[in-house]
Amino acid sequence: MTHLPVIIDPSHATGKRSLVPAISKAAVAVGADGIIVEVHPCPEKAVSDGAQSLTLDGFRKMMHDLEGYLRLWKMEREALMAVAV
Repeated sequence: MTHLPVIIDPSHATGKRSLVPAISKAAVAVGADGIIVEVHPCPEKAVSDGAQSLTLDGFRKMMHDLEGYLRLWKMEREALMAVAV
């Protein structure tokens, strides 16, 4: 437990575009406060980090898939805040 926000970077942590959505789901599931994700309109042409960058469509899909996880995250935070008050 910490009073500091916990931010997860699945792009750099894995180095593989295909793993970013799963690690993002895991980050939300364990209560991370934020996620840093690399996104590029054309990752194969990126000067650096292209292999770990999501396409715009990939990012859109990941965010759609995270909606349920984020709702649960929000409910959990609200419950914790109610107990703390």
